[in-house]
Amino acid sequence: MSTLTQPEGHIPAEDGDGTHPSDDMPAPRAEGLLVPPGQGRTVRTPAHHVTFKVTGAHSRMASSFEVVVPPGFDVGAHVHTRSEELFYVLEGELDVLAFEPLVRTPDNWQRWQSASGNRVVRATPGTVIVVPPGCPHAFANPTDAPAKMFFQASPPPDHERYFEELLEIFASGGPPDRAAIAELRSRYDIEQLTPLRHGP
Repeated sequence: MSTLTQPEGHIPAEDGDGTHPSDDMPAPRAEGLLVPPGQGRTVRTPAHHVTFKVTGAHSRMASSFEVVVPPGFDVGAHVHTRSEELFYVLEGELDVLAFEPLVRTPDNWQRWQSASGNRVVRATPGTVIVVPPGCPHAFANPTDAPAKMFFQASPPPDHERYFEELLEIFASGGPPDRAAIAELRSRYDIEQLTPLRHGP
């Protein structure tokens, strides 16, 4: 059986009403994404549990995660040159920072203060933190109970890849390779200002 092909550049003939036959074909319908509670791929490290809720495969705007932050974890103050982030506290309490301090001291960001008088706050469920590019920020769990937050990072899929590669470092066994973690964070637009800490 032979197949009839159209010459390159051929435009289908118009119907009598000036439309093309293909104009009657319905456009493909867009479908959204629904992620039920408890679903999504979870990356577990000694530092935190991160569940991927929305990835770059479904959103051009941002990657979305649910993050469990254990007691004693401190992500350390850091800054991104291109990423924008949003944090929404769901359960527990976190100390949070989202401002440029008067002085970027290299030790304890919990004591930082901005030129306008902003200080670190204790974020409880329902608190939202928005971090534009270039803004130093941090979170830590100073309590004895886990905290949970919704975390969104733009553009995708930078943070997805970061979490996946961080898991590979921890999966190698033994104490965490601090040099490898520092190189990873630098590669994914994370300038570390104070140390990342884990544990009571």
